[in-house]
Amino acid sequence: MPLHNLALIENWPVPTAAAGVVRADGTVLGTHGPTTHPFPLASVTKPLAAYAALVAYEEGAIELDEPAGPPGSTVRHLLAHTSGLAFDEHRVTAPPGQRRLYSNAGFEQLGDHIAKATEIEFAEYLHQAVLAPLAMNSTSLNGSPAKDGVSTVADLLLFAAELQAPRLLDPRTVAEAMTVQYPGTKGVLPGYGHQNPNDWGLGFEIRDSKSPHWTGSSSSPRTFGHFGQSGTFLWVDPAAGAACVALTDRAFGPWAVEAWPPFTDAVLAEL
Repeated sequence: MPLHNLALIENWPVPTAAAGVVRADGTVLGTHGPTTHPFPLASVTKPLAAYAALVAYEEGAIELDEPAGPPGSTVRHLLAHTSGLAFDEHRVTAPPGQRRLYSNAGFEQLGDHIAKATEIEFAEYLHQAVLAPLAMNSTSLNGSPAKDGVSTVADLLLFAAELQAPRLLDPRTVAEAMTVQYPGTKGVLPGYGHQNPNDWGLGFEIRDSKSPHWTGSSSSPRTFGHFGQSGTFLWVDPAAGAACVALTDRAFGPWAVEAWPPFTDAVLAEL
């Protein structure tokens, strides 16, 4: 049965939008819009980068609790946005592990750390570790591991299926990535203000009881994923047994705050 509510993206005030929903077994339940159109991902790049970091961990190239980033910080801190690095600057604003300071700089230092450990440029490592094995042939990273990915809905549905039924990683590693790191940590969720706690896994934001939030009011607390400032998001809701990707070419703003939650609720209701 096709998901008719995906067509709600037609009402979004954006030039171009595409969306899709996929089950764990890779069954695409529905799509709407140009699914092979390349969109800038902005921060939806981070889950891809995080997945590559977890491959590096399973390959033995890095350890989650080895030093990386600013003094006292580890790979785990960088993935969980608790390294103390500022949002977009490579300066320390808090001790590691104390506050959830969402940080692009942290993911850039993570990329540098993995490149040094593997002796492979991070964009190439991401390609070899994640993109090529999943046949994400229209996805690339040209710049920062925090925000410079480009992809399509079709490719991200392949990734969203992998997140639900891992083939590249041990399922226990993925379960750890979707488990709250440094529980009880407060912080600001960009675009949605201060959250207490501001729960995060290893490179994936965890919904829990956050309010306001970019997912739906009916999204389960176990929902995890990411949204991007380029008007993009990917969520996986284990309770619904499905994942949704939506990509646009209009920067995140009040339109998205207004449009995304009812869209997600409509999709979940149809599932």
